[in-house]
Amino acid sequence: MTPEEHRVRTFDSLDALEAALGQEIGPGEWLTVDQDRIDAFADATGDHQWIHVDPERAASGPYGATIAHGYLTQSLLPLLAGRLYTIDTGSARVNYGSNKVRFPAPVRAGSRIRATTTPVALERAAAGAFLASAVTIEIEGADKPACVAEVVTLIVG
Repeated sequence: MTPEEHRVRTFDSLDALEAALGQEIGPGEWLTVDQDRIDAFADATGDHQWIHVDPERAASGPYGATIAHGYLTQSLLPLLAGRLYTIDTGSARVNYGSNKVRFPAPVRAGSRIRATTTPVALERAAAGAFLASAVTIEIEGADKPACVAEVVTLIVG
């Protein structure tokens, strides 16, 4: 990828976001999901299932290695999206939720992931605006994505 492809796009108004609806942004830079990150997520959430935190046992498991929690992959959306664009309007941006989330492929420890996003809807409201974005997190060298989601951000007025 060239430096031009890694440039973070900045939206300084709701009109600019509205004009970008339907335009794909990305892909972004790669992020390595290592065992330390997986272990830290397990500690933070209390989810210490062996498939995530026991490399020796997981080596003979269904994926041949430990895998990231699906929710860890999803929780990386703000980091990965931040490598694609920023919203410089409103007083704050808040994760409002997800309309759809799927995890088609596991993220094995040591894998690299990156995101591509497309703003798909902008709904202005008294609280500000709700931005719905389709996001795909791909795994380097994999046929299927790690996560496909439609996420909603509240841009507080």
